[in-house]
Amino acid sequence: MHHGRTTLTRYTIEEEHKHPGASGEFSGLLNSLATAIKIISNQVNKGALVGALGNAGGDDVSVNVQGEVQKKLDVMSNEVMLQENQWNGHLSGMASEEMDDVYSIPDHCRRGKYLLVFDPLDGSSNIDVNLTVGTIFSILRAPNPGSNASLEDFLQPGTEQVCAGLALYGPSTMLVLTTGDGVDGFTLDRDIGAFILTHPRMRIPDDANEFAINASNERFWEPPVKRYVEECLAGKTGPRAKDFNMRWVASLVAETFRILTRGGIFMYPKDSKDPARPGRLRLMYEANPISFLIEQAGGASTTGRERVMELSPKDLHQRVPLIFGSKNEVERVSSYHAEYASGKEPDTFNSPLFSTRSLFRTQ
Repeated sequence: MHHGRTTLTRYTIEEEHKHPGASGEFSGLLNSLATAIKIISNQVNKGALVGALGNAGGDDVSVNVQGEVQKKLDVMSNEVMLQENQWNGHLSGMASEEMDDVYSIPDHCRRGKYLLVFDPLDGSSNIDVNLTVGTIFSILRAPNPGSNASLEDFLQPGTEQVCAGLALYGPSTMLVLTTGDGVDGFTLDRDIGAFILTHPRMRIPDDANEFAINASNERFWEPPVKRYVEECLAGKTGPRAKDFNMRWVASLVAETFRILTRGGIFMYPKDSKDPARPGRLRLMYEANPISFLIEQAGGASTTGRERVMELSPKDLHQRVPLIFGSKNEVERVSSYHAEYASGKEPDTFNSPLFSTRSLFRTQ
């Protein structure tokens, strides 16, 4: 073992020392979170060996509050997050993608001053094909510390987050974290069971030549998004005068980590596929924590129309469009939305580029 490597425990305590009067509760909470993540990582890693793959409920498929089929690992991961974080005395409530309502801390446990919101296993549709999945979490201050949190307590804009993070269960297990002072990445060293700081101060380049979007939804996109993608596809000979690569992993944590590592833009824009759901990703436990990480690493995050972290949540499971990544690319997409809304540039949107070219047709 190398000496002087920074473990997550040391990192959180040193961060806490920078804030005089800190109670130690926060590092305690991060410690419980890290334990939960190690347990989930272990289950994900073993997969079929421990019978953890497939749908929850076997033949009687169980569906979560989102109407999505629950995988066994979703349910297991949710349980681990609740069990590991409820007893530490740091939380006054939790909320999860997998649960309809706010989770109350059991009566025999002490209540603290934070709220934890999470997606216990993001990208779980990828589990059976062995692609990267992860956990996303967001920590807020409890408006009424020490008492049971109500639903209203959770409905805070993303700007109020104290901490956000994601864990990736990929070739190595990683934890990426921000407490509002930059973004740091840790890798799980299984030999010693500790997270080690391996990616200090992650920064997203301002410019990019890689975009991620689900191209099969092209017919449902709004004109500004079509325009942006068309320009990327036109490459060197198009208005952008450079070639772009396209990516789509369908795992938000994997997409986010790639952008944190080498830049790019991710788009799950508003579309007309299902009028009841103009956005697909959840504001509280996906879009907000991801946006906090991205902004802290120098990137930008928007719905196309407004900064994600400034939205006031109306509902625990509210969905929003999400476009994030390298600052200049995100700003370009936002400017196309603004032009479209103002009706200033109708010609651009009716250009031959649109009517004749699509992802799969050449001019």
